[in-house]
Amino acid sequence: MRTLLRFYYLLFVFFCSCGNMATKKADTIEKKENASESRLEAKSEKKVILFFGNSLTAGMGLDPNEAFPALIQEKVDSLQLSYKVVNAGLSGETTASGKNRLGWVLNSDLAVFVLELGANDGLRGIPLEETRSNLQEIIEVVQQKSPNAIIILAGMQIPPNMGQEYTREFRDIFPDLAKKNNIGLIPFLLEDVAGNPELNQSDGIHPTADGQKIIANNIWPIIEKAIDQ
Repeated sequence: MRTLLRFYYLLFVFFCSCGNMATKKADTIEKKENASESRLEAKSEKKVILFFGNSLTAGMGLDPNEAFPALIQEKVDSLQLSYKVVNAGLSGETTASGKNRLGWVLNSDLAVFVLELGANDGLRGIPLEETRSNLQEIIEVVQQKSPNAIIILAGMQIPPNMGQEYTREFRDIFPDLAKKNNIGLIPFLLEDVAGNPELNQSDGIHPTADGQKIIANNIWPIIEKAIDQ
């Protein structure tokens, strides 16, 4: 009888211990899950600064970390701002092809959209009204899909190969659209870089790593103002 009672007692202790262990294990799992959720929430809180452009944005001929979007990310991180910079530059992109792939890059976390397209249009002599229309459509799509995003248009200039009138009208597209749509404007993306052999690669078009640093420094005040809003 005593042996049977002792057996029941030990069995009772065993189940109590198991129950406590299960409870502790469940508490540990719950804490881990809560910690994971917190990390995911913190990660998701980062808003996106999207640079949508061509080879100038992509950093053609350079390491991606040397392109100006990556340098903007460094500035953001140095100030401990909760923003993630996305480089959506694609070499050879025109305003027409950019318009066609736009839907792939827009998302709900978009805070700033920097539109850097048009240079390839100008170099190819694409009709100015087509370039203007494509840029306008891109702006309207971003406004519709990401209504809270701040849009910044990067101004561009081209050599006078296509004639003085074409060159002048091409340059005017960007400030005109910025004013019409009440959006931000980078007057000339390649300010202090274009035409300087020491700041451009052998093709004379794409900036070197030092050229990219100048671009980043030039546009940072405009980006900083946008995210302060």
